[in-house]
Amino acid sequence: MLHNPAAKYRPFAPVALRDRTWPDAQITRAPRWLSTDLRDGNQALIEPMDLARKLRMFELLVRIGFKEIEVGFPAASQVEWDFVRQLIDEDRIPHDVTIQVMTPAREELIERTVQSLAGARRAIVHVYNAVAPLWREVVFGMSVLQVMALVERHVRQVRALTDAQPGTEWVLQYSPETFSLAELDVSRQACETAIAAWGTGRPIILNLPTTVEAATPNVFADQIEWMARCFADRPEVVLSVHPHNDRGTGTAAAELALMAGAHRVEGCLFGNGERTGNLDIVNVALNLYVQGVAPGLDFSDIDAIRAEVEHCNQLPVPARHPYAGDLVYTSFSGSHQDAIKKAFAAGREGDVWAIPYLPIDPKDLGRSYEAVIRVNSQSGKGGIAYLLEAEYGVQLPRRLQIEFSQVVQRAMDVQGKELSAADLWTLFSSEYALDGTPVLQQRQITAGTSAQGGAQTELRASLQWQGRELALQGSGNGPIDAFVNALGAATGHAIRVLDYQEHAIGGTGSVGGDARAAAYVELRVDDGRPVFGVGLEHDIVGAALRAVVSALQRAVRGQQPRPHAAPQALQVA
Repeated sequence: MLHNPAAKYRPFAPVALRDRTWPDAQITRAPRWLSTDLRDGNQALIEPMDLARKLRMFELLVRIGFKEIEVGFPAASQVEWDFVRQLIDEDRIPHDVTIQVMTPAREELIERTVQSLAGARRAIVHVYNAVAPLWREVVFGMSVLQVMALVERHVRQVRALTDAQPGTEWVLQYSPETFSLAELDVSRQACETAIAAWGTGRPIILNLPTTVEAATPNVFADQIEWMARCFADRPEVVLSVHPHNDRGTGTAAAELALMAGAHRVEGCLFGNGERTGNLDIVNVALNLYVQGVAPGLDFSDIDAIRAEVEHCNQLPVPARHPYAGDLVYTSFSGSHQDAIKKAFAAGREGDVWAIPYLPIDPKDLGRSYEAVIRVNSQSGKGGIAYLLEAEYGVQLPRRLQIEFSQVVQRAMDVQGKELSAADLWTLFSSEYALDGTPVLQQRQITAGTSAQGGAQTELRASLQWQGRELALQGSGNGPIDAFVNALGAATGHAIRVLDYQEHAIGGTGSVGGDARAAAYVELRVDDGRPVFGVGLEHDIVGAALRAVVSALQRAVRGQQPRPHAAPQALQVA
């Protein structure tokens, strides 16, 4: 790279539009959309689509809701011609959908293009020619006057050929290429010439492309507002924009152009197109959606749409692609996970969407919440607790979250890979002996009154403990208190309950087969460190007593969670 890039590159000159209004504008309704996946997108593919893939893409675009679809370049090849004819001859174009085809400004190509549309109900013929100085002077060696003569001659040809087919409703689209690099006066003159040749008052689309992005999006917005003022009193004129993404700002250019007065946007699904791609229509449409504006396009099954586009284009959509990538709703960071978990817990049905780090509800696009939080070495207690609650119904108290996160971190240090919800459950079950907690036998619990007149519970049971059977008998102010007293007397440990929480696991069949209650007990044993136990049972009392045994077992093992290698059952997500 050059130490002084100014010696080779020049900044783009700003537009002298001192009274611009677009910075204060707000997009309050969706534009007209045109998909150019089958033309601009297709010509950018390493392996252009065959007829079968073209048809699949067309049908997908119709399902999404596009009403204007650029279906090809029929004068370019036999496959392109055959596809346009297939759509028309087999009556595959819905009545509310208009097809568009493209042709360069050359007589023989214009003629063949119009011929390809014979019998169509409605069609847009898209004609373009170069007006920017680099193209007209270096590539074609033409003056501005010669360029205008070319525009007039070729648009008149389109008019004569389409007038000869009155059974079709015709619209002209004219593009001054490349608008973003041309002088505004020259672009306006080319558009005025096209309007006059087509016939004043007849519907016309003026498509203003950033064929090559060369300036910041605000400059493009100034260019669009300048042009919009020129045609503000022409109701038959539709201003369309066709941004490319050479600077990585195609989406911003389109949004600012809409604020500046554009009526229509052209682009491709997920930004396919030449070089760095066309505008990503999915991105712009869903940006509108999260601002409360209905885009008129349906992306409610974003994963199926992505899979179909990947099949047709033979190109992958990146994992971090806005709205559609595999990981765009996923948080690995512990602080992010904690914020998301708390916001989900605080939210209620019908609330305005306000979840940290999630600008859109993944469910609106057909995604589940399963992938919102995933656990790796960067994760924290909130993410771990979220996954266990979402997938297994257990609601861990905060201090238990802290305790168990240390267990997970040790497993991560060994394995170094992402842990799935199933992996976490394997660790959780192992650490808190959910399947290995001794079961109380011959349990009898009797509620009564103490000599002082207060409530008193008597408990009798037997328990297998460290290879021997304990006969338990105790009393207390409730079943847990009675059990702790009996268990302490039988084992010789001083046991004190620090915290107890319980909840039902409503309708969740993932945990322990038919378990429906969960209990969490925090104990201090023999004045050691606090330690948690977990119990799952058919009834809440049984779950609580299991949790006490779980905690006592763990305390006896060593007062803190035992070191873990990753269990053999762990699978990398």
